[in-house]
This record gives sequence, structure tokens and C-alpha cells, in this order.
Amino acid sequence: MEAKLQQLLDEAEIRRVHLRYCRGIDRMDWDLVRSCYHPDAIDRHGAYNGGVEGFIDWAAELLPSFESTQHFTGNQYVEVHGDAAFAEHYAQALHRTKPAGDKPAMDWLVNIRYVDRMERRNGEWRIADRVVVLDSQRSDPVPHDLAPLENFTLGRRDKQDPSYLYRIA
Repeated sequence: MEAKLQQLLDEAEIRRVHLRYCRGIDRMDWDLVRSCYHPDAIDRHGAYNGGVEGFIDWAAELLPSFESTQHFTGNQYVEVHGDAAFAEHYAQALHRTKPAGDKPAMDWLVNIRYVDRMERRNGEWRIADRVVVLDSQRSDPVPHDLAPLENFTLGRRDKQDPSYLYRIA
């Protein structure tokens, strides 16, 4: 029973690492993203292939060009083998481009899988090696006649986002 409980706790922690990653990317919280990787981790992320610090630099340069991003995680398959694990996280990542001149804003939706080798070091699960697998993508223009924004609390891509207001330190 104790081994099964530890397996469930490990699987839950690995899933939390992935969810922290998605939050960090969408809020452009680079310290949070960094906390998901071991310092010597490798990320193969389409146009970027290399170490975690280089990945964060690449993302920090690329992501502000989007009006917003939102990662939605679905299926999460995790296999734990001692202090190593395999994880496959299905996700849809929506990237809203900014309008430019006569070009409207676009919604670029990618269906991806994060395929990870996770390692527990010093009692903490983090990504050691990641491959982002692209399964499909599409791009759609954003209509001009959307609901008025003045009635909504708008999301932000930094620590001024409303989600940071209710965090317990």
C-alpha cells in the first residue's frame, strides 16, 4: 500500500510540474518556468533545441510578440520508475497574434504533446529532457465584432494578472 501511495504522489507531482510550466509560459513568469526544469535539462521545442536557459531566453523574446497565449492540458500519462519517469501531456496551445496594418489578429492553435523524461533529484521532480510533438495546427482570423471588453477583468501576461492576487505565500 505504501508503494502505491508513493506512486500516486509522484504522478501528481509530475503533473503539477507540467501545469506550473503552462502557467509560467502563459504569464511569462520565467522563474516559474525555470523551476520546472533541472538546470542541465534539454528542451526540443520546434524552432528551439537546447538547454533550459537558452529556451527561456528564446521564449522571452518570442512570446511578447503574441497578444496572449493559453495552454490547455488534457490527457496526462505518467509512468514512474524509481527516480525517473516518462510523462506525456496532451495540450492545445492557443496563440493570439496582434493585428498588423490591414492584417487582422489571428488565433494560431496547435495540438501538441509534451513528451518528458522527468527525474527526481534531491527529492524534487523536474523535467530533464523534453520533446514537443506537433500533431496538428490551424490559424483563424479573429472577428471584429466580439463582445465588448469593458465589462471583463482582462488577463495580463505578468505578475499583475488577477491570478496572482489570491496566491498564498
